[in-house]
Amino acid sequence: MAASSSYPGAGAGYSLLRDASLRERNTLRVDARADWLVLVREAAALPTALTDARLRDLPVLVLGEGSNVLFAAERVAGAVVQLTCNRVQRLEDDADAVLVRAEAGHGWDALVDWSLGQGLAGLENLALIPGQAGAAPIQNIGAYGAELAEFVECVETYDRTLGCVVRLAAERCGFAYRDSVFKHEPERHVVTAVELRLSRRREPSLAYAGLKEELAVMGGVPATPPNVAEAVRRLRRRKLPDPARIGNAGSFFKNPVVPAGLAAALTERLPGLPVFAVPDPAVRKLSAAWLIELAGWRGFREGDAGVSAQHALVLVNHGGATGAQLLAVARRVADSVASQFGVRLEPEPRIVGALF
Repeated sequence: MAASSSYPGAGAGYSLLRDASLRERNTLRVDARADWLVLVREAAALPTALTDARLRDLPVLVLGEGSNVLFAAERVAGAVVQLTCNRVQRLEDDADAVLVRAEAGHGWDALVDWSLGQGLAGLENLALIPGQAGAAPIQNIGAYGAELAEFVECVETYDRTLGCVVRLAAERCGFAYRDSVFKHEPERHVVTAVELRLSRRREPSLAYAGLKEELAVMGGVPATPPNVAEAVRRLRRRKLPDPARIGNAGSFFKNPVVPAGLAAALTERLPGLPVFAVPDPAVRKLSAAWLIELAGWRGFREGDAGVSAQHALVLVNHGGATGAQLLAVARRVADSVASQFGVRLEPEPRIVGALF
């Protein structure tokens, strides 16, 4: 495999790599290569980097930590842009709350730790989610009864259509379940920073199953934000495989939202099926993992591509699986669930180079 070639940026703040491997830049450890990899150290350099003559008229893919992407082809045509700027600062501070600005390249879990160290509450239920701060609003990350959208004040992006930096207030971000305007317009918006309003007095959210029990196992410690974060991390480590040990992108499928009538019919047919209420009374959310496991896919392996034996919602790369092989497994899982239960699963990660 040929080594990539490095080129300095036309201006300070970014650099280019030609024919660059992406294997260590995606948590599924798929060995794809990019025509160009653009590393942006300063957000102010992003407009110059995107208009670099060597990249002119090329398609652009913005990549965070690579924890929510599947490279389905061996080559990514055009330019892959990765922001590495990672400063965190307080913008406003009063007795009750702090407005925090995190640049896109800051690690998400490191930001959770930083907020806890500042005595701030809110992000503890989102501990140990892989990825960068800039990717968090794209997916509207959520876990253990919390979603990022609850805390977003605004998202700063470089709008490639307008050719300038814009600030979108939370209500303009189109946040929904694992969704946002940024996810629907990936060619337009490059997230450069996110601003979060965090509280000093927020009561911890313990409604999600297992949190109270985990705190009890930890010795009955009080439900402080740091203790809740530790409980979440313990739960996640037990349930989900570690990407450092086996390639994976976390939950590969969204929990499906279906008409309430279908949910009722499935509950009658499948006793024990987890069903969750959502704000819209006409629909219900089902457990994708439960359906996948019942369909018999947990622990499935074909070559190096498979489904985790630890959690049915996680696709894994045992070493040398290609993106195409992982995608083929994902399609088979989704087709099986659809044929057995009449429920169509949708992937959480962005699939690059193919349609699902």
